[in-house]
Formats: sequence, C-alpha cells, structure tokens
Amino acid sequence: MTGNISRNIFYRTVFAFTFIFIFLAILIFWNLSSGSVSTSFFNVIKILLKKSDSSDALCKVIWTIRFPRVLSALLLGGALSVSGLLLQIFFSNPIAGPYVLGISSGAKLSVALAMIFLLSRGVHLNSLGMVGAAFLGSMLAILFVLILSFRVKSMSVLVVCGILVGYICSAVTDFFITFASDSNIVNLHNWSLGSFSGMNWNDVKIITFIVIPVSFFAFLLSKPIGAFLLGENYARSVGVNIKLLRVLLILLSSLLSSCVTAFAGPVSFVGIAVPHLVKSVLKTSKPRVLIPACFFAGSAIMVFCDGIARTVLAPTEFSISTVTAILLVPVVIWMMLKREGRR
Repeated sequence: MTGNISRNIFYRTVFAFTFIFIFLAILIFWNLSSGSVSTSFFNVIKILLKKSDSSDALCKVIWTIRFPRVLSALLLGGALSVSGLLLQIFFSNPIAGPYVLGISSGAKLSVALAMIFLLSRGVHLNSLGMVGAAFLGSMLAILFVLILSFRVKSMSVLVVCGILVGYICSAVTDFFITFASDSNIVNLHNWSLGSFSGMNWNDVKIITFIVIPVSFFAFLLSKPIGAFLLGENYARSVGVNIKLLRVLLILLSSLLSSCVTAFAGPVSFVGIAVPHLVKSVLKTSKPRVLIPACFFAGSAIMVFCDGIARTVLAPTEFSISTVTAILLVPVVIWMMLKREGRR
C-alpha cells in the first residue's frame, strides 16, 4: 500500500514538472512574439538562433526589451513563490506571504525613501543599492511582525497585524512622495505600481546572481525544513538547530522578496497562492519537491501575468499587481474557505 502511494506521488510529481516546463516554454515564446509589434513563432526561433539580421528592428525589440523582461519575470516569479513558501513554513500558516505580512510594503517604503533622498541630490540609485534598501526595509517590517508574534498567539490575528503594517508602510510612502520633486514622483509612481517594464540584461545578471544562489541554498535546507515540519521536538531529536533554521528562513525569504520589490515593485498574492496550488496538485509536503516546484510554478504564473499585463491593451500596460490580484485572489479565497471547511 505504501509503495503504491509513493509511486503515485512520484508519477504526479513527474507529470506536474513536465507540464510546468512545457507551459513555461510556451509562455516564453508567446511573450517574445506578442505585443505592440507581433511576429510568428518561427521568426522568434530564427532571432534566438541568430539566423536573422541583427540590425532588424524586431530583432532588437526581442533581444533588448522582451527577452530580458521575460527572464526577469521568470526569475522573480520563482523567487517570490519560494519566499512565500518559506514564510508559510516559518509561521505554520498558509496565508503568510511577503505581501500580506507587510514585508513587500516595508521594502517599498525603504526603496522610496532611498530614491527620494538620493535623487534629490542628483545621485542615481543602482540596482544593488535598491536591493540593499529593499532588504533593510523587509527586515525591519518582518522584525516588527516577529515582535507581534510573541504577543499574539492567534495566527489569524498576526496576519491581520501584518496587513496593517503594510498599510502603515504604504501610507508613510505616500506621505513622502507628496513632498518629493516632480521627477521623483514619476519614477516612484511607475515603480510602485509593479512592472517588469524597462528590464535590461544588467538587471537580469544581478537578479540571477541573487535569486539562483539563494533559492538553491533554500533547497539545500530541505532536510532540516522537512524535520521542522514534523514538529520542533522531532527536529531537535535529529540534530536540527531550530533557532538557526528560523533565522535562515527569515533571511532567505526576506532577501528573495526584497529582490522582487527592488526590481519590479510590490507584487501581490503570488507568494501566497502559488505554494498552495503546488501543494494541492502534488499532494506532498516534502520541501525537496515543493521548493523547486514552487519556483518553476511561480515563474510560469508570473510570466503569464506579465504577458497579460503587456498585451491585453497594448501598447498600454496594466500593473503586474493588478493582474496577479485578479487571477490569484480567487485562489486565496478558495484556499481559506477550504481550510475553514475542514474545521
């Protein structure tokens, strides 16, 4: 009986990963070929294989605008999903996520303050500087949430407190934007809506340098995380340092979510909905399966949402959070109703 269950989980996992990879490949080519200037699938193949004229306008659009944007959405979608999974493990709550707990709003506040302060002095904040500012804001926000967690025993109340922290950070951000110069307001407004517009190859390099090693390190923690999911007493009995593991979960999740906020602005609900969808499909809680599955599923969903944001009313774009909220909020509501129905 146990062998049959393990075999079913294995087949389900193989099928799920195969479907995600095929779907992701289709989405990548769809994003590269569609937009205000559309082309065929075969033209995209020729351009990617460099069998077309490199001076062609369409070639430049794909290589300098669309391809960096697709790769950024892929990497940051995976990062946000893994970040949400780590936070859900830490708080033992499926509703936990960077956006809901106010972590993204804290990162947004710190980046906004850094941009206003530096741009007003003629200093440009580079990509690494934005990541650093976002990470600082994320850590301050989650530190506040952790302090509340020692006073609040109910996880639902803690989530509400996280939402309120997010509102406070957003209100403070809006307050400072009010007194910023016109040029700063334009930059902050475009960034704060959430978008992958303007991504370039240098951004892709930095995102890769941060997201891939951090996500891989999270995967290396699969064994202690799996023991932690079975209970703190069991984890201690097999030699897991609980305090160190908790610190690592917070640092890794904050670094991943702050990277997303620094480059694309605050993106809502991906970190909550994707881990739940992956768990529902795979029917397993093994971190060594969930972490890579969440990464690639988050990549596919983010690329899909960015494609919709970019093409539905092209050349006008929706903010990425608008699309993720419309598509993923029903998933979160269904998740909450399903959880409530089990009680």
